[in-house]
Amino acid sequence: MFAIETRDLTKRFGSRVAVDALTIRVQQGEVFGFLGPNGAGKTTAVKMLLGLVMPTSGDAAILGKPLTSLEARRATGYLPELFRYQEWLTAREVLGWHAAVLTIRRAERSAHVNGILDRIGLARRADDKVGTFSKGMQQRLGLGVALLGDPRLIVLDEPTSALDPVGRADVRALLPELKANGATIFLNSHLLAEVEAVCDRVAVIDRGQLVAIGTLDELLGHFALHISFSEISDALRQHLTARGASFDATASALFERIDRSAVPELIADLVRNGAAITAVQPIRRTLEERFLELLRE
Repeated sequence: MFAIETRDLTKRFGSRVAVDALTIRVQQGEVFGFLGPNGAGKTTAVKMLLGLVMPTSGDAAILGKPLTSLEARRATGYLPELFRYQEWLTAREVLGWHAAVLTIRRAERSAHVNGILDRIGLARRADDKVGTFSKGMQQRLGLGVALLGDPRLIVLDEPTSALDPVGRADVRALLPELKANGATIFLNSHLLAEVEAVCDRVAVIDRGQLVAIGTLDELLGHFALHISFSEISDALRQHLTARGASFDATASALFERIDRSAVPELIADLVRNGAAITAVQPIRRTLEERFLELLRE
């Protein structure tokens, strides 16, 4: 059973196709990045998965259940990109009200809310009114609402967009913890460095269509390799040149394009030929560079 499975999921608004035959599978227990430029159809796809927008055609399932399943919805937490809570309520009251809607037992509710407040870093401001919160603190509160009830699937739409560097680091640290507890994270974000840091797999859509999907290694492909030596003899230089290396003014060599699987054999070969290696540095292009390349293609 997949946490999310779509089959030719399509949404049209009149003559405009917002999502075009989207087919993806998200494994249970993985952190899955969902990327695309503005207007690519990401938010529409998320809203269909959550039952907020009806598909024009195609099919999808959440946690092995149809999109209309109340059981699946109860097991799903959601942080929308845009949200507002009543300014006159405190953070504790917002979480308590949502916990009641989720039918969390009254006897367990207070301890559960306190645990969430600790996890999102708002324990000290729990009894302050939402109207006094900064945008980043409100973002933390929205994340807390998404975590209520220990959902098996957590859908996060730009969860770190309003956070300062400390807040973003907190969220990065929280996601592996949620994954370790068995939750699946579906992450929609424009901050590609954040996605690269936390996601197991990534899908890229553009103009409503899926253009790439896979692990980061699969999407980023080859990388460059910089190797430093205590010295490079003439014989070693000839051997490196034969293997496609280039050189700079220092005692180092650069392989501009190499597959990860070829690195162990390359290093072993250089050692057999007398190389005294002092450092090996892989230089991989970033997810942002690959993302822009995919859109150009």
